[in-house]
Amino acid sequence: MTEKNAIRPSTLYLVATPIGNLDDMTFRALKVLKEATVIAAEDTRNTLKLLTHYGIKAGKLISCFEHNEVKRTGEILEALAQGGSVALVTDAGMPGISDPGFQVVKAVVEKGFSVVPVPGASALLAALPATGFPATPFTFAGFLPAKAGDRQKALHRMKSQEHSLVFFESPHRLRNSLKDMMNVFGNRKGMVGREMTKLHEEFVRGTLQELWKHFKAVEPKGEFVVVVEGAEPVDHSNQEKWVGVSIADQLVQLMKEQNLSKTEAVKAVSKLRDLPREVVYQIATEIKWEQNGDSETMDSDEGLD
Repeated sequence: MTEKNAIRPSTLYLVATPIGNLDDMTFRALKVLKEATVIAAEDTRNTLKLLTHYGIKAGKLISCFEHNEVKRTGEILEALAQGGSVALVTDAGMPGISDPGFQVVKAVVEKGFSVVPVPGASALLAALPATGFPATPFTFAGFLPAKAGDRQKALHRMKSQEHSLVFFESPHRLRNSLKDMMNVFGNRKGMVGREMTKLHEEFVRGTLQELWKHFKAVEPKGEFVVVVEGAEPVDHSNQEKWVGVSIADQLVQLMKEQNLSKTEAVKAVSKLRDLPREVVYQIATEIKWEQNGDSETMDSDEGLD
């Protein structure tokens, strides 16, 4: 009779490792690391420290990180083809979650070998329930782009999502990311988890503006998870009224029917259509309409408050 947790031949194991606290390592993960034919590690030095801590001597330890993952994939496939078992680990957490692993798993699946996850510590799943925000559904965005323009575009794509948003962030980009979130999402509530499960674990809660001010005054150190509450639900029944109506016509109707100023109408249309305010404002400045029998052009000197 086969043991329930016996290591299988020709199988890739995705082994979660602690995100800081070594006590979070699971018994099953230790068994896999001890018995696997090959351990493929993001950083062999860090993994060797982990193995040494638990008194494990690896059969064969190889590196598998972002810049050699494609090359190592071939070696891993060869090991599996010969009946070996491979444990894939990263420096912290689950392989493939904002860490190397995707290319390896994709190739292994395509070749028909088994892939077995060995779950454990996760910064994502540790932070989200601690926020007090609804945890299902949620969007995990990983690390935002390093360049400001690309980062802001990515945030705009998530702006209208009505569920919690989870991000990983590095200390040297945290301030800029919080500032961009504040500018794109508005002053929503959020939480920043720092150094989770480690000695200096910290959870900072508040509005995005408060979080930005906090880390503007305090030097960001360590590894961060940022969670932002979702957008306020939109009344879609009101949106249906404007199906087939141009932006220009919608602006004019709102101004006439609801006696809105140009700026108020631009804000309303921008929110209803989930468009950048600058786009709607440009259309507003080009509108001409009849008022009291006279043709009038909308002035463009009114600011976007």
